[in-house]
Amino acid sequence: MPNLKNAIKHMRVSAKKNESNNEYKASMKTAIKKTEKAILENDKEKAKNALNEAIKKIDKAVKKGVIHANKGARDKSRLTTKVNSME
Repeated sequence: MPNLKNAIKHMRVSAKKNESNNEYKASMKTAIKKTEKAILENDKEKAKNALNEAIKKIDKAVKKGVIHANKGARDKSRLTTKVNSME
């Protein structure tokens, strides 16, 4: 346990940031899974709607610094390719 005042505050701040970051990351992962599930069900309309939601969540996570911009772009690209290749 830290003894210095600034170290104690840093622990509080980083705990809050960690909690917030986990929320962004979890909602992003959920949106991605919903999109992939719609793809497996072969429901193109549902997949497109889920893709739009996933892209919003990914962009939000990138903007907040939770994930790297390249990972966000890679995830969006892969999902879009999957949705577009549906019959």
